[in-house]
Amino acid sequence: MLRDPRPDTSRTTERPLSGLRFDNRYVRELPADAESGLRRRQVSGALFSRIEPTPVRAPRLLAHSPEVATLLGLTPDDIASPDFASVFGGNQLIEGMQPYAANYGGHQFGHWAGQLGDGRAISLGEVVNAAGERWELQLKGAGPTPYSRTADGRAVLRSSIREFLCSEAMHHLGVPTTRALSLVGTGEDVVRDMFYDGRARPEPGAVVCRVAPSFLRFGHFELPASRGDLAVLNRLIDFTIRRDFADIAAQGEVADEGLRARWFAEVCERTARMIAHWMRVGFVHGVMNTDNMSILGLTIDYGPYGWIDNFDADWTPNTTDAEGRRYRYGHQPQIAHWNLTRLANALLPVFSSEAPLVEGLERYAAAYDAAEREHVAAKLGLLACGDRDLDLEYELYGLMQESETDMTVFFRSLSDVNPAAPGLAPLAHAFYDPALRDRQAPRFEAWLARYGARVREDGSDPVVRRRGMNAANPRYVLRNYLAQQAIEQAEAGDTGEIERLLGIMRRPYDDQPGNERYAGLRPDWARQKAGCSMLSCSS
Repeated sequence: MLRDPRPDTSRTTERPLSGLRFDNRYVRELPADAESGLRRRQVSGALFSRIEPTPVRAPRLLAHSPEVATLLGLTPDDIASPDFASVFGGNQLIEGMQPYAANYGGHQFGHWAGQLGDGRAISLGEVVNAAGERWELQLKGAGPTPYSRTADGRAVLRSSIREFLCSEAMHHLGVPTTRALSLVGTGEDVVRDMFYDGRARPEPGAVVCRVAPSFLRFGHFELPASRGDLAVLNRLIDFTIRRDFADIAAQGEVADEGLRARWFAEVCERTARMIAHWMRVGFVHGVMNTDNMSILGLTIDYGPYGWIDNFDADWTPNTTDAEGRRYRYGHQPQIAHWNLTRLANALLPVFSSEAPLVEGLERYAAAYDAAEREHVAAKLGLLACGDRDLDLEYELYGLMQESETDMTVFFRSLSDVNPAAPGLAPLAHAFYDPALRDRQAPRFEAWLARYGARVREDGSDPVVRRRGMNAANPRYVLRNYLAQQAIEQAEAGDTGEIERLLGIMRRPYDDQPGNERYAGLRPDWARQKAGCSMLSCSS
């Protein structure tokens, strides 16, 4: 029988984690679902349903991010307390929490999917820290909600480890992202069919506490627009500008069309900068549906993601997308624009004309072009990036794709090339197939000759140039096979590799003596291994 999620005061206490100060504007200022309970349903005229996490058998803290804990005002004693695992495993509420599941829709793989909502994510509330920053705490895998449809609302350990590690790894890479506070094992199994091939099996369950200033998505705006509910749409727009875009809100009345246009343009520009960072570090999101696009321009919802190993602009890690490759690496900038166009269509009914929205989309293109040129210049060690430098980069990508060149290793090693006498030797270890490398060597040598001439033309200081390149080209990224090794060890009861990866990814641009194996090529055994190459949305 489904549990009635009406508030249970026996689960609420004011003692643990007393440093967390809640100010829950989302539930205070936006319309709530009139119905309570877990019945799966279409929810109209409301942006959330009040719901509590479903308790688990044996919550146990497996890992946490000390940086995020400090950000929220939590102390080491808080983390060590049994209450911490209880609260962030979903078994206990503390004073000030007002949990809910959000209501939104979205376009999935190019098609309108209607109402989606938080099917297994439950927000506990918004914390305001000592610096005045607002952080929403959200449990993923916390049990069923009215938006769970036929699912159980839970998450398995493997996907939870990937989300926990990637959230923090992306932050330290300098990519706009949601964060992760904790990873809690539930002591319960969850049955999943990992590749949708009829081989479902029980797996250990877990809950991740995700942290962000806001988890609002494009789909939050699409759903009321699709229903013609302009009252809710207007309230949500004005709320979002007031709470999450304070600089814009200070410029005038939030209902003013000009101010709303500036807000949409800012969303477009933030999205452009985020995507440009993805491309810089070789990250592939895997499932860029509009319900997975943050209105703040943050990377959100880490599912079947991956990093480019051997460079392939057509690669996607998502098995669901293996045939169409809609969300492949090289297509991500175009998909972001497509998604923003869907958002613009949702906002159109509250604008007097489409002109401000078209201008915002043009701002996306301009912002992406500027960010891409900035990143290309940094990756190649140039003072600035002109059109011919973009051509140089694109030619390099073509060579890398034809010769199975590792993206991360190649670009990190490029700073070792002497521009006065450029040669392939410093880059020889970046290739997966030595025979293929040798066949392509003359073309690479020709490219390097042009590259060396371009660097010499700049005349930049070699030490400064190398430092800048190493600050743009990471030594360490969270390759799928590294995460999979941590997953397998954790499933066997050893969480030490999670902590090691968390520590290594904390300094992704630094050379870390003793950790060289984490910076090498993907091993051959991982090329086709489940979890190391392709992944599914099953989690």
